[in-house]
Amino acid sequence: MNVHGHRISLVLGLLMAPCIGFAQQLDNTQIMTTLGQVKAAAPAVDVALLVEEANANVGKGIATLPNWNKLSELSQLIVEIDFENNSTAIEPKSYRTVGLIADALHHPDLFRYKFLIVGHSSATGTAKRNLELSQKRADAINEALSTTFAVSPDRLFSVGAGEEWPIDPGHPESSDNRRVQLINLGLLK
Repeated sequence: MNVHGHRISLVLGLLMAPCIGFAQQLDNTQIMTTLGQVKAAAPAVDVALLVEEANANVGKGIATLPNWNKLSELSQLIVEIDFENNSTAIEPKSYRTVGLIADALHHPDLFRYKFLIVGHSSATGTAKRNLELSQKRADAINEALSTTFAVSPDRLFSVGAGEEWPIDPGHPESSDNRRVQLINLGLLK
């Protein structure tokens, strides 16, 4: 990690067994193999309700809330995405990874699915600021996928979780907690 960037993990939420990978090892085949394991429809998730709950529970935690708990049950693939320090600007070196994800989302086996992008932060700022930044970073990934990589915006939704759902709860300020999740919401209707 350089002075101008923060490591952000992109977590792809899936419905099957977890697979862990890092940006240096990630390729389109790995993404397709993992995302191709989706079998059944995902549980119904109300994105507007997730946003409402996140805003109403700033500083109180959200992982145990019923709607957020549904998301925590999904398997995840972790890859690295870098943003400029305290910013929503995706580092140029991370566009290759975002492009690989877009390629996978364009694959015929995944083209029928919609995805939720969930932004997360570490606890290095105020809870309210972290929620806002995590939402903006989720929106930045959404925008990059839909504009730069032409993934249909009808298939993408985004929400910020701030510091409320850490991947490393024992170390809330850890950079591992700064990440974005892409969760398969099931088939388009």
